[in-house]
Parts: sequence; structure tokens; C-alpha cells
Amino acid sequence: MPDLRTLSTELLAAARTDPHGRSAQLVVNDGELRQTVLALVAGARLGEHSSPPAASLQALSGHVRVEVDDTVQQEVAAGELWQLTHERHSVVAIEDSVLLLTTVTNVATRPHG
Repeated sequence: MPDLRTLSTELLAAARTDPHGRSAQLVVNDGELRQTVLALVAGARLGEHSSPPAASLQALSGHVRVEVDDTVQQEVAAGELWQLTHERHSVVAIEDSVLLLTTVTNVATRPHG
């Protein structure tokens, strides 16, 4: 299992040289469970995409904004954890950020709450 602090530093360095300002590594792949560490430089965007049936986003460092149709749905800052909704969304880095994305696939979609 990788050290998340070391991996965060490495991925952020890689994101700073990437033309799209991002870098990622899958760290857990266990059946339906996936955990990915994502690094985004300030201003970088993950374009609109759908959420898997179950997902959470934890900011390990930095600050990001989750948008739905260009409207802020949620801001997630270092140390915060947020359960993603099932709406198509994009993610924008407000500052250099490292995120832990946890997803579970192939499960029935249930309403949040």
C-alpha cells in the first residue's frame, strides 16, 4: 500500500508538468471498490462526467469545487469528505489539490440521504 503523503507529493509534481494540470494513480482495486489519488493544479478542471453508483471525494490537500451545469454544488477543502451525488458534474481546482476518490461500481443506485 503506498504512503499517501509521498504519493500526493509525487502526483502533484507530475500534475505541474502535465499539459492538463492533472495526474492520478489507482491505489486500491478490490472487486467493486476503487480508490484513486488525483492531483490537480490550481485552475485545472475534470470535465463533466457521471458518478458511479456510490462515490466519495476527500481532499487530502488543497481546495476544489464540484459543479453541476456551471453551478457550484459543493466546495471540498483539505480534510473534508463529501459524498458525491448522482448528477453529472465537473471538478475545478481552486488551488493545487490532491484528492482521494473512492468509488463502488456495480451496485444498485439509491437516493442519497
